[in-house]
Amino acid sequence: MLKVAAVVNSMRGPFLVLTPVCVFLGVSSTIASNHEVDLLLLFLAFLGALTAHISVNTFNEYFDFESGLDLITIKTPFSGGSGALPENPEAAKAVLYVGIVTLLITVAVGMFFIWKWGYGIAPIGIAGLLLIVTYTQWINKFPIICLLAPGLGFGVFMVVGTQYVLSGQYVVLSWFLAAVPFFLVNNLLLLNQYPDIEADKKSGRNHFPIAYGTAASNVVYAFFVLASITTVVLGVLLDYFPMLSLIALLPVPLALLALSGAVKHGAEISVFPKYLAVNVVVTIVTPLLLGLSMILA
Repeated sequence: MLKVAAVVNSMRGPFLVLTPVCVFLGVSSTIASNHEVDLLLLFLAFLGALTAHISVNTFNEYFDFESGLDLITIKTPFSGGSGALPENPEAAKAVLYVGIVTLLITVAVGMFFIWKWGYGIAPIGIAGLLLIVTYTQWINKFPIICLLAPGLGFGVFMVVGTQYVLSGQYVVLSWFLAAVPFFLVNNLLLLNQYPDIEADKKSGRNHFPIAYGTAASNVVYAFFVLASITTVVLGVLLDYFPMLSLIALLPVPLALLALSGAVKHGAEISVFPKYLAVNVVVTIVTPLLLGLSMILA
């Protein structure tokens, strides 16, 4: 039972909430584009997105344990890994197998959609698979790529990918919508890296806060918040989004609160977890409100 619990914890369940939110945004794009939503296709789209997320999480847990990084990080609800494998090292191989199996399920789902719609989804699918298998071992060593990879995975690949597999074609609206979680998910991972800077540095990582420091990272965080606001406002002004979409700006004060905590505390932000918590809320609630506005309007 302890081994099973360790495997389940390695999936990072609380973070998996982000998957249905991004899939939902893709669904809202499909509905707003006057396409019917086939429930079977939606189920498969969600399955592929969820297994992709589980795969990258479990690979991350396994490789961080094998490298010893998990043994030196300070665990918080938002950073440092789940801690499941240091407590149950005998579960390591099982976690690796879960990562492989969920990756294969993702590939199978992708192959089905290629069979149904053709190769239009292939570029997103291949890029997504490369992100999964290279994130922990390679991407984390390149600051700019590491900074942008989370937003690409959840914002572009999940949102635009969901819209495509439900309708069989790309629409401008889904790319516009995807920009919002692109910026916010980048910020989510960026801030969560602050508490792990020293441990990550020792393990050979070189993500943005390591390479450029927390002050520069705070500037990037502020830019991404501003970019997400600008995307929503432009979307409304250009008639891609309904006026109701301005409700997606309601969480902005929470983003500014998170930024203030990052500026005040830098790498010590984990001592004040409320700042990391509100950053999570912004990342989830903003695209959720945006998707709701597209459907309700």
